[in-house]
Amino acid sequence: MTVKNDVQVVIDGKVITLSGYESNEYMQKLASYIDGKNKEYSSNENFRRHNYDMRHIMIELNIADDYFKAKRQVELKQEEVDLKDKELYDLKHELIATQLKLENSEKKLTKTKRELTETQKKNVRLETELKSSDNKKSE
Repeated sequence: MTVKNDVQVVIDGKVITLSGYESNEYMQKLASYIDGKNKEYSSNENFRRHNYDMRHIMIELNIADDYFKAKRQVELKQEEVDLKDKELYDLKHELIATQLKLENSEKKLTKTKRELTETQKKNVRLETELKSSDNKKSE
């Protein structure tokens, strides 16, 4: 069973106790992100003009925007990975087909070399017979 962790974090200058099943480091990282967003927007004069609730809604919307942009980036990267996987699959099949063609060509080459050798032997034999026949005729 997973142990529930309690960790004290600082968000917007306030100490808050978070409880969860994630690691303390992870919960600190979340709190740090939220605190950073608060500081980022609080430094903007236009942001500080809004009431407390509106400021938090704006921060929440910006965090949601970050989330959906990151999610879309992950989707795009996954599409790239899927495309690369398909290309790799196609290349592997093309490689296999090329290797088969090469093997067949090598077999044909070996056969043709064998046939050439046999033809050369036959030519030598026929030339020898011809010379022998010419020698017998001239005698």
